[in-house]
Amino acid sequence: MPLFTLPKNSVVKPGRFHPAPGNATRIRRFEIYRYDPERGGNPRLDAFEVDLDRCGPMVLDAIIKIKNELDSTLAFRRSCREGVCGSCAMNIDGRNTLACTKAIEDCREVVKIYPLPHLPVIKDLVPDLTHFFAQYASIKPWIQTQTPPPADRERLQSPEERSKLDGLYECILCACCSTGCPSYWWNSERYLGPAVLLQAHRWIQDSRDESTGERLSDLEDPFKLYRCHTIMNCTETCPKSLNPAKAIAEIKKLLIERQR
Repeated sequence: MPLFTLPKNSVVKPGRFHPAPGNATRIRRFEIYRYDPERGGNPRLDAFEVDLDRCGPMVLDAIIKIKNELDSTLAFRRSCREGVCGSCAMNIDGRNTLACTKAIEDCREVVKIYPLPHLPVIKDLVPDLTHFFAQYASIKPWIQTQTPPPADRERLQSPEERSKLDGLYECILCACCSTGCPSYWWNSERYLGPAVLLQAHRWIQDSRDESTGERLSDLEDPFKLYRCHTIMNCTETCPKSLNPAKAIAEIKKLLIERQR
């Protein structure tokens, strides 16, 4: 089963080797996926030896060090370095996660790093998330109301109403869960995937929103929602310890209750 969207008949081959300095004593080897569609050819795995005594503790620290000191052509995304923005999501040691929160000491002896699976690759570790964010926009991720806002205050929530958003609002749209889902791999053109469905549930649960019925009707589709087969990869891989599978089950439950 292929893990990545690559050119037809392509093979990931061994690439260049970048050794650590001769005086390094604590070395870790990183094998990083390299591919530039503009240049064509097969993808490759470049190997880099990093001196851990001169590197920060996280995988992202090593990747930044590699780009700064060993190969400036390496392409990847990163921003906050605090597990908040989701930019540095990638596949590390066979698991989708955030490079900025993945400790090097928790990795295998040879750390293999790939882009998120089953997405077109823009370059190296940079996947094309255009379709993913188009699906996110399709659920209208904002409060929809029909009544005018109160003249003298905001639209308020009780503490109990607000608590229903816990486990939903924390999603950072890193796409780790969706790109780890086999159902999304094979049906991504029509299945919204765990990340977008978790976000959909977040707005369905928001007491200030007045379009719950319309939101549920829009999701009641054989592919948008029901391609989920509860494989649980999404919950297993979420770097924020959220439970997209539960959110999807809650949406299905609401649809069943509405039909009674």
